[in-house]
Amino acid sequence: MRIVDFHNHFYPPEYVSALMAAGAGSPVRVTHDDEGNPCVHYPGDYNILVPGHRDIDYRERVLHEHGVTTQILTFTTPGVHVESPARAGEWARMVNDAFAQIVRERPGRFSALATLPLNDPPASVRELERAMKDLGMAGAMVFSNVNHVALSDERYEALWKTAGELDAVIYIHPTDPVGVEAMLDYWLMPLVGFLFDTTLAASRLVFSGVVARHPRIRWVLTHMGGAIPYLAERLDRGYRAFADCRRHIDRPPSEYLREFYYDTVNFNLAAMRLALDFAGPDRILAGSDYPHQIGSIPLMLDTIRALDAEDSVRKGILGGNAIRLMALR
Repeated sequence: MRIVDFHNHFYPPEYVSALMAAGAGSPVRVTHDDEGNPCVHYPGDYNILVPGHRDIDYRERVLHEHGVTTQILTFTTPGVHVESPARAGEWARMVNDAFAQIVRERPGRFSALATLPLNDPPASVRELERAMKDLGMAGAMVFSNVNHVALSDERYEALWKTAGELDAVIYIHPTDPVGVEAMLDYWLMPLVGFLFDTTLAASRLVFSGVVARHPRIRWVLTHMGGAIPYLAERLDRGYRAFADCRRHIDRPPSEYLREFYYDTVNFNLAAMRLALDFAGPDRILAGSDYPHQIGSIPLMLDTIRALDAEDSVRKGILGGNAIRLMALR
């Protein structure tokens, strides 16, 4: 059976080298841990770039060890959009070219979603078109906010229009939210802030009418949608109670949100059952968050295999749903 890990992250060595060379010219602070791994710091969190983050040969050995057939490579925080617009465009192209080369050299083992210079919306349109038309990618991973600007902001309307015309997969990954200063203790930013920023981004995209206006976009949410499956009923109550919540949409928000895809980076069987009941068996995608400290390929596999569901449902979550969504070969 083909197993597809939809949620994982990779920093191409070209990006790591460019970031190191930029030094103080980048807002991203880089240190090194005791083992010599680069540590990339951003508000409320930092990522330790262990070999799995930046060495594709090492990563492929890990996948073989765990029996994972394919990974959908994506970039991750802090993203290129924290740089100047010119550098963001340059580094987005660099990352996407590196991803495309990996996919070409290791067909079947890896696919990829593009990263975009989101602080430059016109450049993001151009890079999405290039990534999909020239590099063969199915879409892009975007962040839940862009330097604290919402994805539903009108400046991104041209990007969503293009994404819809291209039938793009748009994967929403969280980043540091507004109010991050209240989440600096106990790792609360990635543990809590991430989940609610994804929830906020998806809710705004629905209530603002972006999802309704661009029905051909295939939206995917990380971390099992944050709190979306849990809070969807409350969003529907808002739709019934408040005229403002009906201004841009003519269906309850849960009806749009059930058309999203959700990855399994919440290794709790009750939470997975809630997401499965909410979105349906065809909308759940296996995800590990490898190789972050908080991610785990074994937990991904163990949780899905322990799910009380028909074998066909588990097979779909482990790979079949992602194969259809991404048109994997």
